[in-house]
Amino acid sequence: MDEPACNGTLRGQERPQLIVAGPRAARQRQMLASLDLNTLLALEALLEHRNVTHAARHLGLSQPSVSRALTRLRGVFNDDLLVRGSSGMIPTPHAQRLAQMLPPVLDSIRGMVDRGFAQGEWRSTARMAMPDHQTIVLLPPLLPLLRERAPNLDIVTDSLLAGALRRLEQGEIDLAVGQIGGAPPGYFRRRLYTDRFACLLRNDHPALAQEWTSDTFAALRHAGIASNTKDGFGRVHDDLVKLDLQVRDPVLVSNVLAAALAIVSTDLVLVVPRRVATRIAALLPLVIVDPPVELTPYEVALIWHERCHRDPDHRWLRQEIAAAATAKELATGQGKST
Repeated sequence: MDEPACNGTLRGQERPQLIVAGPRAARQRQMLASLDLNTLLALEALLEHRNVTHAARHLGLSQPSVSRALTRLRGVFNDDLLVRGSSGMIPTPHAQRLAQMLPPVLDSIRGMVDRGFAQGEWRSTARMAMPDHQTIVLLPPLLPLLRERAPNLDIVTDSLLAGALRRLEQGEIDLAVGQIGGAPPGYFRRRLYTDRFACLLRNDHPALAQEWTSDTFAALRHAGIASNTKDGFGRVHDDLVKLDLQVRDPVLVSNVLAAALAIVSTDLVLVVPRRVATRIAALLPLVIVDPPVELTPYEVALIWHERCHRDPDHRWLRQEIAAAATAKELATGQGKST
């Protein structure tokens, strides 16, 4: 917020100082006012070709227009820039200095207007809010794609989805992945995939020797993921309570991998999206079993703010995330099951 104006006499160090522009600053302003981008492009072509006709052909302009541009440039820089020699035009010492200074200036301007994504050249960091169980699903197929196509891009994940919309708006994160129901005005949402829930038990669990019924399932105690948000992963436990299939409170752990390790050596059961179960069962001695009841499907979405919507780098990254979400091994739900 601007500070209020202060009336009255200023004392000591508070006395304002009058800044007077000198002749050099005035001359610089005059030179800048005399230049435009087309004039600089003409200078670039003249310094490269050292021939008015060739420079005009390169620019797609007439020879007289380039000659007039050279006249303006000589007036701006107060230098001949190019003089006639026995084998063509020869740059003056000042023109040689300009030939070294001009390319990075014009390249920077070209970079400003060229918003296309150049594969392999993105040097940045992308921050994504993504629950731990989604990193297990998406990162294995996503990271090899990024390593090949954008090796200089760093990915930083944040498991906290709370406040994701505000953080997207403020630029604290670039993308959010998870069970996010809708996109309010100013945001965009893309469904990545829909999954069903599955049960994970250790491979020698006593329940596997019995008929797998709702009563068998209800008799088990669950491992749950402690979370301060009610995403689809957490709401499944509320559904089980409503169905009288989870009587006791679950054993809460910090993340899905900790829960998986807990059920390896206990009689707990862990209910997770099937893609998560598939990944975990490939690493640990666990078995995947379908729940004995129908549970609401688990939909995973990608959310971003409109400030990034048209950015080519972000658009490319969103496409790569969507491709990773539909990878063959994930879509088929491979893994041990009964």
